[in-house]
Amino acid sequence: MHQGYQRKRRRPVAEINVVPYIDVMLVLLIIFMVTAPIVAQGVKVDLPQGEAESLPADSKPPVVASIDAMGDYYLDVGSANSKEVLELEEVAVRVGAIIQLEPERPVVVKADRSIPYERVIQLMVSLQGAGVPSVGLMTDSPEDN
Repeated sequence: MHQGYQRKRRRPVAEINVVPYIDVMLVLLIIFMVTAPIVAQGVKVDLPQGEAESLPADSKPPVVASIDAMGDYYLDVGSANSKEVLELEEVAVRVGAIIQLEPERPVVVKADRSIPYERVIQLMVSLQGAGVPSVGLMTDSPEDN
């Protein structure tokens, strides 16, 4: 009756299904690839822990890059032409030249409170690209309000 027919016995296969783990790893890889450039583009700013400290009295007068309520850029280096409206690139070029001559001179940003945060960041990134090692933010003290 049984002509060469043998029933093969199946052995249990002990394998781990790794497909769900690969899916999870690919999702994590994509998340890290998307967030890494965002983290790398941050502007380094030393924020005060308490009340803002004023510049030391023995320091040189700061270079003040300003943005008024209309979004126009100005540069005050202690000269008479501090009311001249400049382009963002021109501010960066001038501040870069000043920093090359006087690397210890402080640079501060003075922006109107109604200006979008993006404009302030653009100015700070532009100054950083011009070679400014650190940029301060000018504020009013609470008593002046």
